Amino acid sequence: MVRYMLKKNPDGAEITVRDVQECLLLMLKDIDEVMRKNDIPYCLDAGTALGAVRHHGFIPWDDDADIGILKEDYDRFLQAMQKDLPEDYVIQCFEKDDRYNVLIPAVKIRRKGSYIREKNVLLSNRCTGYDGCDGLFVDVMVYDNVSTHKTTGLLYRLANYALVVPEIILDNVFHVNPVRTKELFLHNAERYSQLAREENSEYLGLDLTWVWNGFFPPYRYKKDELFPAQYIKFEDTWLPVPHNYDTYLKRCFGENYMQEPPVYMRHAKHIAEIRL
Repeated sequence: MVRYMLKKNPDGAEITVRDVQECLLLMLKDIDEVMRKNDIPYCLDAGTALGAVRHHGFIPWDDDADIGILKEDYDRFLQAMQKDLPEDYVIQCFEKDDRYNVLIPAVKIRRKGSYIREKNVLLSNRCTGYDGCDGLFVDVMVYDNVSTHKTTGLLYRLANYALVVPEIILDNVFHVNPVRTKELFLHNAERYSQLAREENSEYLGLDLTWVWNGFFPPYRYKKDELFPAQYIKFEDTWLPVPHNYDTYLKRCFGENYMQEPPVYMRHAKHIAEIRL
């Protein structure tokens, strides 16, 4: 088995991607227990879902974990995580801490007793100190209604793209917390989804807060393609993937998603610094 090195400590001890994955697996198990207890639908998302199907666990060189939930369950999800997760976890989101960067996934579930610094310095974690944490995390993506018409809500998408610039400059250059800009950003996302609900759209996509997918929603799914999720083998446990995972993965990664990428593309890409 190939060992993907992340760091070598001064004492010679090594931290590998597999070490990170073992921590993430424990976190996913804890999250899954809370989700089951509170009957909240969710599924593994993006590369974590691909790993589940193609590798029956993590992609060997993947150094993060993602799950997806429905916007309609968002408030209930936050309450359940705060109430039922063990005390060595921290839930980070804008609703709990207005320092949270709204340009990243809606929620980060972090593990205390670890430290991680991501490579993308423009999206740095600001929720540090007191109840904050820089620990290893699981990203939570939110799925909400999207319009059947690609141009519906385009103005809201353009507006949010325009807000990305002052958000990054104020937060990362001047170290000012642009709370009002963040609130407007979140308001635009909610209004866009409301437009889709008003037209009775049966399609879901990532919440408009996730602007990195382009001006038009590139991936749309019918709700029954995602939920109810089905549990499949993942490492030494069972975790949920989208109900029709073949359709989901083909849209995300292409028809040949079961084929591994060339060797030169197999490397960890998120972690700049880590302590476990």
